Amino acid sequence: MASKQARAVQTNPTASQQDDEESRRAISNVEHHPLIRFIELQDKQNGVTEVQIPVPYGSIAGKWFGPKNVRPILCLHGWLDNSGTFDRLIPLLPPDVSFLAIDLPGHGYSSRIPDGMSYFQVDCIPLILRIMREYGWSKVSLMAHSMGAVIMFIFAALFPDKVDLLIGLDALKPLSFYPDRFPERMHKQVLKFIQADLRNQEKSEPPSYTYEEMMDRLYEGTAASVSRETCPYLLQRNIKPSRKFPGKYYFDRDNRMKYNVISGWSDDVNAELGKRITAPFLTVKATDSPYPGSKEGFDQMVDILKRANAKYEVVYVPGSHHVHLTEPEHVVPVVVDFLRRYWQKEMDVVSKL
Repeated sequence: MASKQARAVQTNPTASQQDDEESRRAISNVEHHPLIRFIELQDKQNGVTEVQIPVPYGSIAGKWFGPKNVRPILCLHGWLDNSGTFDRLIPLLPPDVSFLAIDLPGHGYSSRIPDGMSYFQVDCIPLILRIMREYGWSKVSLMAHSMGAVIMFIFAALFPDKVDLLIGLDALKPLSFYPDRFPERMHKQVLKFIQADLRNQEKSEPPSYTYEEMMDRLYEGTAASVSRETCPYLLQRNIKPSRKFPGKYYFDRDNRMKYNVISGWSDDVNAELGKRITAPFLTVKATDSPYPGSKEGFDQMVDILKRANAKYEVVYVPGSHHVHLTEPEHVVPVVVDFLRRYWQKEMDVVSKL
């Protein structure tokens, strides 16, 4: 059982942590856009506590919602998003349930991995174990969106004895790659990764835009999956004010994340993983969102899970890929019903906040 407060930084700060601290000092001297202040106020009204979890390359940032003496549901966001993706969903869920929404490495307020290294989804598997150890959890409950749901799927298959509840939002399994396509895809990704890594090492400021232009870029970049009205929830932890152009901002996420060398495997491997998942498992699929890979592959995995796990269920709701953010009212009743049936309060496991 953990008993000490989560440390914000290590004793000897890394270069990444020093850069983060310099950025925070610079940001504190900037007049924020009204929508940035609005999100800050909303977090305060919702009783959100910012946390920092130490890792060897810096820290993992997160937002804690709900009681501090209850083991939270750990929330994992999607590719290039951040913990803000859950800002409109969690406050509508039962107030006696705690949630810890984290920024995955290189996203949001979390540290980047060192220069020269590349991001792999499977690297987040030991990260979950590290968070469990930091807080003294013997079990973990997970709610995750998109890429986060894929990470959740893999973790639950590799460590079925450590998981007691799973909620996946608009994603289910790793993508399936085929031998004839894999070499060329990997070739291109490696070359693009090297370019992104070199740009990072230059330490030059990325292109900057007005806040409204940032909203447009996010809206268009997600093909309107994120509505303009909800863009600020993701931008909050995704941008920093320009030091060169007052009144403008730039995207602060690590562009190396765009070029994962590999993030999937064969259908046979996915099938074997699916058979190992035993915890109560809910998939919420948005009807207006495309299926990753194919609908056939999705349906096949649903069948595998249902045969292997009597507590697996899939529910379809109207909305886009980010329905939990843009129209959380469609997701809330489904999640609340699932929590009512399977969530069990575990008290006195957290005293770090």
